[in-house]
Amino acid sequence: MTTLVVVDAANVVGSVPDGWWRDRRGAAERLRDSLVAYASEGLPGHPGPLDIVLVVEGAARGVASVPGVRVDSAPGSGDDRIVELAAEAAGRPCLVVTADRELRRRVGESGAEYAGPRTVRP
Repeated sequence: MTTLVVVDAANVVGSVPDGWWRDRRGAAERLRDSLVAYASEGLPGHPGPLDIVLVVEGAARGVASVPGVRVDSAPGSGDDRIVELAAEAAGRPCLVVTADRELRRRVGESGAEYAGPRTVRP
């Protein structure tokens, strides 16, 4: 069964102080593009292929999906959307990439695993 990887765009982008705050949409697009290779290659402990969903919110809403990475523009809270996606994945492997402790607790309740931003941003 293919693992679902849900990436918290705001948290992962914010983990590196590279000026992302000047262009949130561009930062989300760069993250999206960097995730494409993982769809086929996999991540540590999660061999490919992977279903990757990048959850964006706020100024990053509207970033387009690309082959290998589906972008989900949260209508409200990105965290709430990530929790929904993890719950919908019940019965299949799910990995949420975030450093947000409260979000980790919430997705863990549905059985999802979690990992920090360095998983996708070495």
